[in-house]
Parts: sequence; structure tokens; C-alpha cells
Amino acid sequence: MGAAPTAKQDAENGHRISETITVFGAVNMDIGGTPDAPLVRGDSNPGTVRISPGGVGRNIAHNLRLLGNEVKLVSAFGDDAYGQHLAESCRALGIDTRESLFAEGERTSTYLYITREDGNPELAVNDMRIYRKMTPEFIAEKTDLLEGSGLIIVDANLPQQTVEAVCKGSKAPVFAEPVSGVKALRFRNVLPFIHTLTPNLLEAEALTDRSIDPEDPASLSAAACVLLREGVQQVVITLGAKGCFFTDGHRARILPAFPARMVNGNGAGDALISGLAAGFCKGFSLEDSVLLGMAAASITLETPLTNSPDLSYKEAQRRMMIEKEKEIKEK
Repeated sequence: MGAAPTAKQDAENGHRISETITVFGAVNMDIGGTPDAPLVRGDSNPGTVRISPGGVGRNIAHNLRLLGNEVKLVSAFGDDAYGQHLAESCRALGIDTRESLFAEGERTSTYLYITREDGNPELAVNDMRIYRKMTPEFIAEKTDLLEGSGLIIVDANLPQQTVEAVCKGSKAPVFAEPVSGVKALRFRNVLPFIHTLTPNLLEAEALTDRSIDPEDPASLSAAACVLLREGVQQVVITLGAKGCFFTDGHRARILPAFPARMVNGNGAGDALISGLAAGFCKGFSLEDSVLLGMAAASITLETPLTNSPDLSYKEAQRRMMIEKEKEIKEK
């Protein structure tokens, strides 16, 4: 087994590098509730309920379009009203869904969540049975995408064998989004095929089978080294309000979180990997790519929606430069 090639290696090997980013992942209808006051369990809580397009893969594709990238989304849509609405919203955004599965008689994936009054997630239920239809055989039909895309992003909502088929079949660098502590383990067998891994603290602990102190750079580095030794080329561990840790084996650093007025934490992680991928495709250094991702996440935190209508490459770059200039002045 060998690690997935970098974009530079692809060019040196004569592989045609496409401008397109292909996302293999989930598309959901998100139904979210935020109480007006501290959440009372076992009771009805007055608050606000919103319905919006979601799903990790779809959110990432949406953010990438807002950041100016060409995007293909490979997911599964049911033949119900939610599926029709989601497919139409993707087309309106310019997301190419023609390689997705449109399954007759199936329910579109739905994600039901409740946040605390401050916007931080509290509880969720997901109905994702439709992704069982996205089999390794289905992925085998996507050779042109796996070989011709500039970058592949895969989220762990897909079945494990499907995740493994995407990672092993890709000729482009693979960015992997673990989604949750349990689902993160779906990447365990294919770490040598992953270019960049973006776990949060819980997911990193699950993948490395060790406890991590988010305030200790040595603890974070030791955990990341476990993943690097397995073949991952870049590790970015998100730390919520504490910021973000990154390393490629040569440099390791914790970057403080960007200032943001928290409205809803749902979707910030998807925005971060989107900015990270956009920066990578522009040839940014790992640190600058992480900064662009953190800027995109800060914009997303400030909206009640899963995807911020205010996200753009220009605004993310503006916030990124403010933080870089602030650091220079502090030195």
C-alpha cells in the first residue's frame, strides 16, 4: 500500500490535474431547534425551528461553491419531496449531482438536531439508511471521477466499504472528514491512502486509541504522529473554541480560534475543511490553508444556517489576513 499522491506528484507523474473537487458524502434535510432559554429535558421548549439543506458532503460542496470552486457531489437522493428539494438546491448552487444515486422508493436522509440556547449542539438523530445503496460496486462505476478530479473529499457518513473504495480508488489527493468518533473508525483501514485528515478531538482520540490534552502541544503532536506513521500526510485537529492544531510531520502548531459571534455551531467543521481544501487547490501552505478554513468556519458560526450566505473567498481571505497581520504585530 502507498499513500495517495500529492498534487505535485500527480503533475510529475503526468496525471492530468483537474480544477474540479469531487465530494463523496451525505446530503440531508436538516431540521434544527434552538430554545429561547436553557434547555429543559423531558419538556417542550419554546424556541425556533429551522429546516434547511444539509449533510456533511452537501455542506462541503455548498461551501466550496461559495468559495469559487468547481464541485461535483456524489451522494444519494430519495424520490420524496426532500430529495427533490435538495437536488434542485444543489443545481441552483452550481453543484454537479449527475453522478449521484437517485433511488426510487427510498427516503432521503434526514438529520434532526437540537442545540442549546447558545447555538452549541446538544442532541441529534439521523436517518441515513439510504447510503446503504452507495455500495463499492456503485463507486467502481465512478472511475473517471476518481482518476480525473483535482481533489477528492470523502465523509464518513458512507458505509465503511464504500469509504474504503473511494480512498483506494482515488488517483487524486484524498481529504477525509471523520464526522463522529464512531464513524471515524471507517477510515482506520485506509489511512495510507489519505492525504489530509480533519478530526475533532473526540475523533482523533478514537482513531489513535489514546487520550489527548487539547491544551498540550506535545499531546496533540504525539497523537498526530500516530496518524502520520500510518501514512496520512497532513493532520488537522479541530479544537472548537481553543482553535486548531495542524502538522505535516515537519511543522506543528496550534492556531487560536478566530473571533466570531456564535449563533449556531452546526456546520462550522464542514466550512473548515472546505476552506482547507480551497486553500490546498490554490497552492497555499498548510498553515495558510488552515487559516482560510478557520476563517470560513468563523463566518459560518455567525449564521443560524448550516451554510452561511455571507461566505465567499473574498471575505474568508479578508478575515485570514486580519489574523495574520494581528500575529505579526504581536511579535
